[in-house]
Amino acid sequence: MNTSENNRKRQSSSPFKAAAEPVIETFAKEDRVTHDLYGLGRVVNVEAHAVSVDFGERTLRITSPYAKLHHL
Repeated sequence: MNTSENNRKRQSSSPFKAAAEPVIETFAKEDRVTHDLYGLGRVVNVEAHAVSVDFGERTLRITSPYAKLHHL
């Protein structure tokens, strides 16, 4: 792949849609959440790019973009 291909500007007349920017969820302390691997949990700490979630048996620090973590 040529790097100049990746740096091209999208022309306004292009029939293709621009790539959507991913939406990164935000979490607050005490939010109830679910994780695809670990199940139900509660946010116990919020950092700039990570959250700590108590899943009962263990507390895990999950980093952004939180792909498998969802609000309840």
